Amino acid sequence: MKRRVLLVDDEVAVLLTLKAVLEINGFDVDTAASAREGRLKLRSHEYHMVITDMRMENDQAGAEVIAAARTATYHPAVALLTAFPMADEDWQELGADHMLVKPMHTRRLLEQIDQLLETHTRKLATLPAAAKAAAPAKAKKAIVAKKAARNAKKTVPIKTAGAKKTAPTKRTAQSKTKKTAVPKKAAVTKKPIKATKPAGAAKKPAKAAARTRGKA
Repeated sequence: MKRRVLLVDDEVAVLLTLKAVLEINGFDVDTAASAREGRLKLRSHEYHMVITDMRMENDQAGAEVIAAARTATYHPAVALLTAFPMADEDWQELGADHMLVKPMHTRRLLEQIDQLLETHTRKLATLPAAAKAAAPAKAKKAIVAKKAARNAKKTVPIKTAGAKKTAPTKRTAQSKTKKTAVPKKAAVTKKPIKATKPAGAAKKPAKAAARTRGKA
């Protein structure tokens, strides 16, 4: 039986070249030009091996393909194909079994693919049926946990002791400042002023009396 391989890469030239090389050497090859297409094919078909590029629609597109392969019930071997080498712990953390650096000599590429398939087959043979069934769920949980950890590292709100807002205090009737009543000025009662007769007016009757006495 031919070993089925899924190639995922957004570079058409790479897809066609790898497809031709692998088919000449006895592999049954399927291709996908994006991470989205690769995930769909992983759900609808079964493969012995998945080889995916890292940077496609976005920088983490390859990681999405690896995650989909790890949750598949048929447990394919997974190789990360990249022109930007990564540290071993980085691609292993993504869930890949091997890293292939492009460009690569055809003979060296075939040797690494054969070794990976043999190692993966032996690994699957040693796993009990219960472990095989639980592997996809476990891998899915690990991927979700890694995403949550990455998101938590991006923005961590820092709470300060003085960040609590104090509720505005309502003004009570008693708190209002009372206006001090200013006593009104006492009304000044004006005494009526008696009209005084002019001094000349009093003298007139006296003169008139003197005249009447002289005539008599």
